[in-house]
Formats: sequence, structure tokens, C-alpha cells
Amino acid sequence: MYGLKSESSFDGAHFLTDYYGKCENLHGHRWRVVAYLKQQDLQVEGTMKDMVVDFGEFKRILRAATAELDHTFLVEEGSLKPQTIACLEDEGFTLSILPFRTTAENLARYFAQKLIDKGLPVSQVDCYETPLNCASYFVE
Repeated sequence: MYGLKSESSFDGAHFLTDYYGKCENLHGHRWRVVAYLKQQDLQVEGTMKDMVVDFGEFKRILRAATAELDHTFLVEEGSLKPQTIACLEDEGFTLSILPFRTTAENLARYFAQKLIDKGLPVSQVDCYETPLNCASYFVE
């Protein structure tokens, strides 16, 4: 069994709906995303012979996924009034409207799916909300 690991980060603001504590207020994080690939055998031909995948390709795909959310306001779909969204956009803010509550757990799953959709053999994605707190999503 072989594995690779790469990481990327992005800055983004969010808040948690239906939450009672500090995180119900708008705040930001430097999110750190660590992705793991796992494959039984190495590739047997082409430019990726004897590799799981090329590190350069792995990094490019992961960084492109995190760049989509970099310096945006991560908003759970339906959590803000349409007028609020319109006002924020009118003020020039960039919003990423996501179909899930913007927890570290859901973001870990979101990034795993992005990588899987690009054909990578993902086994796990960790999403760090702070340097000491991380959620993991495991692919079975």
C-alpha cells in the first residue's frame, strides 16, 4: 500500500447557524487542508510510472480547490436573508454559498469530494480550523 500527503490553506470567514456560542458570530480562520492519497499499487507506465500520482499534479488540484474559497465569506445556503446577501455583494464582498453548514467536518468532506471528482485516490482529508483543532473525513 502506498500513500501521499499534501496540504494547502486558505483564509475565509464564516459563522455557524443555529449555534449558541462564539462561533454564531462572523469570524475568520486560516483553514489548513491536509489530503491523503492511498493506492495499492504504483502506476506501471507513462510519466507517472512508479508513482501514486505526480506530486505536482496532486498539489495543483488541491491548491486549486482551496483557492476557490480563499478570502471569501463561506455562507451556508439559506442561512442569510436574500437582502443581506444582495447587500454584501453590492458592497463588493465575495461570498461562497455552500449547500451545508460551514463546519470543519463538512469542509473536510467537501474537499475530499473535489479531489475524488478529479480522479485522485483519496483516503482522508483533514481540515484544521485552528492550529490545534482538526476534523477528518475518511473515504471508504
